[in-house]
Amino acid sequence: MREAGGPWVERVDDPADPRLADFRDLTDVALRRISEPAGGLYIAESGKVLARALAAGHRPRAVLVQEKWLPEARALLAGVEAPIYLTDAAVAESLTGYAVHRGLLASMHRPPDRPVADVLSGARRVLILEDIVDHTNVGAAFRGAAGLGADAVLVTPRCADPLYRRSVRVSMGTVFQVPWTRLPEWDDARGILQGAGWHIAALALSDGAVGLEQFAAAPPDRVALVLGAEGDGLSRSALAAADTIVTIPMAGGVDSLNVAAASAVALWALRVPPAG
Repeated sequence: MREAGGPWVERVDDPADPRLADFRDLTDVALRRISEPAGGLYIAESGKVLARALAAGHRPRAVLVQEKWLPEARALLAGVEAPIYLTDAAVAESLTGYAVHRGLLASMHRPPDRPVADVLSGARRVLILEDIVDHTNVGAAFRGAAGLGADAVLVTPRCADPLYRRSVRVSMGTVFQVPWTRLPEWDDARGILQGAGWHIAALALSDGAVGLEQFAAAPPDRVALVLGAEGDGLSRSALAAADTIVTIPMAGGVDSLNVAAASAVALWALRVPPAG
């Protein structure tokens, strides 16, 4: 029954029902690229992630839920006008192509990208993810950024989408907690950052690089820490834009860390002491 000013529940037992189009074939990468970024939607999975998305001001278009999680969905959507499609586990798996273990999926309206200046306002430690195509690494980097005190995350034009379902899930919803937006190409991004007083520190293996411990001993006030994809590393443009190239000294014949692990180590080393 539909309630004025709140969610309403509709039972759906057919995976082919057109009302479930937002959730259909989520394992098809090509379809997701069409239905999420181009269509202005993204998928939030689990009650915890939906709660963080709602707290960030994001609006749901529809929620798919199994009976066990219906009370949680109703509570989360109190005061929000959106349909809750109630189904069973078999229909949900047939619909999405995988077992929906967390019992709840929400299709969310994608907010517009924020201006870079808005995201950087008042910040002192920023993480820049350059061309990282693995959604798991993007989500893990956001989780580290949230837990280790980064004020914001900036992603380059070819970086994987932080609002992609896997990124959101791995981040545990912290993509809604940490302010973020997309940078333009480096020719413009460098001017924006340096013009606003940011010191660009690129994390890379390079002759003449400064060790992280040395750099963190007396860091600039505003540090933008740039990390690239595993394997390819940072682009020449990113390295050329950097004020300092920083490296994490390694042992045991290992040359580098996973990008999410490296960002966590660097953010910990560069953390800003609490005021007072």
